[in-house]
Amino acid sequence: MGVAIGIVAFIVILFASWAIMSPGKIRTYDGEKSLSEKFVMDINGAPNGFFINSRNTDNPVLLLVSSGPGTDDYFLTDKYKDMDLESEFTVVYWDYRGMGIAYGGDIDTDEITLENLIKDTHDVTSYLKERFSREKIFIMGFSGGSKIALKTVKEYPEDYYAYIGMAQCVTDSNENDTLMYEFMKKTFTDNGDKSSLKKLESAVDHLDDGSVKCNDWGTYVKLVHESGGGTIRNKSEFEGIVIPVLTCRCYTIREKLGYIPSLKMYDKAPIGKQIKDFYYREEIPELQVPAYFISGEYDYNCPWELVEEYYDGLSAPDKGFYKISDAAHSPLWENPKQTCDILKQIKEKTI
Repeated sequence: MGVAIGIVAFIVILFASWAIMSPGKIRTYDGEKSLSEKFVMDINGAPNGFFINSRNTDNPVLLLVSSGPGTDDYFLTDKYKDMDLESEFTVVYWDYRGMGIAYGGDIDTDEITLENLIKDTHDVTSYLKERFSREKIFIMGFSGGSKIALKTVKEYPEDYYAYIGMAQCVTDSNENDTLMYEFMKKTFTDNGDKSSLKKLESAVDHLDDGSVKCNDWGTYVKLVHESGGGTIRNKSEFEGIVIPVLTCRCYTIREKLGYIPSLKMYDKAPIGKQIKDFYYREEIPELQVPAYFISGEYDYNCPWELVEEYYDGLSAPDKGFYKISDAAHSPLWENPKQTCDILKQIKEKTI
């Protein structure tokens, strides 16, 4: 009986501690024109979530289209305190329809389509332009969010000063798989990690042209994190994503418990199939707005070599490619000074 009571008491204390570290509060600032907001609002008949941070709302607006698609990224801003982008922009972290803090059991999954998300992006942009009295804003697609943001900019160029692709997705073809494979194989070989090498070989099919094709994406992503090329350099998915989500103060317990179901919902929604088999070098070879790409030098979730190649061939009024040192897939948070300096330069030359 005593042991059982002890276990129950431990669980109660653990849950109480978790509740204390889960107030759902975001960072705030001093200053008359500062802004810190977290809210959910309806966009085109579906709940959408927003985190807005700004030290001065006179600064231009930057809309960050979250990764995944379907992954809320604000926990990285909560985790990595040195990231101070809100000194240069009014930063809007957007959880699109039904995901992240907007997740709920009554979401119509059939309505989570690429067409609707592009329309949502356009309408969110219109809301931000009106609210902050702007003719245009900046838009940054992060990882899987770049698939949505890039297509939106292609369709509605008049809304944006510039497109910024951070950890830009370029293709899911064998080129992507092969670059990932070569990086992981070299890393595991150099480290003498025979176990990971064996797992790597079982996760790919070798093709006649010398390239490889991934046959187990879950294992592939796990291995790329273990090789140092994942979300945060040299951190596993558990270290780089799970622990920060569980311990961050920006989500309530309910929001934390909905994090994984939200992501899985997006995997099963129509958009999951609609954004596969993409090849932007052929699909979107030109843009009518300046385009800038930011990649970590160790990013092999979205290999930087493909991003640089896409940048080289892209036609745009102005363009740039920036490789961030000591960073993998999340350069804005891994090396905030270098990345924020670049974003400041982009702002100054495009407004």
